[in-house]
Amino acid sequence: MKFMLMMHAPRGTGEYKITQWSPEDFKAHIAFMQRLNRDLTASGELAGGEGLAQPGDARIVRAGKSAPVVTDGPFAESKEFLVGFWIVDVDSAERAYEIAATASAAPGPGGTPLNMPLEVRQVMQAPPPVEG
Repeated sequence: MKFMLMMHAPRGTGEYKITQWSPEDFKAHIAFMQRLNRDLTASGELAGGEGLAQPGDARIVRAGKSAPVVTDGPFAESKEFLVGFWIVDVDSAERAYEIAATASAAPGPGGTPLNMPLEVRQVMQAPPPVEG
């Protein structure tokens, strides 16, 4: 079963507060995430994942009559924004929740766990092809 684990941060100004952390705290946070990714790769559970640029760099795209319509995004009413995601291939939803809880405990300033919320959603599978 595949699940997408989406890490959210408070919107605030739309800028990452992590850029205001001390270099030591930033390095500890990144090292934690790198270890998590190595562990998930070693266990065969990591199907993909990335950190994302700040929301101020995001754009919303819709189909237009002759060209894509590109506007600034995300929507201003968002209280949180997506900072990164993992796609994991695991045996159960409970295992996906365990991984999400581990990621949520990533260290923040002073090494204190951030306890950031992670949304966990199963990746839908396509139905089998219709034979005919």
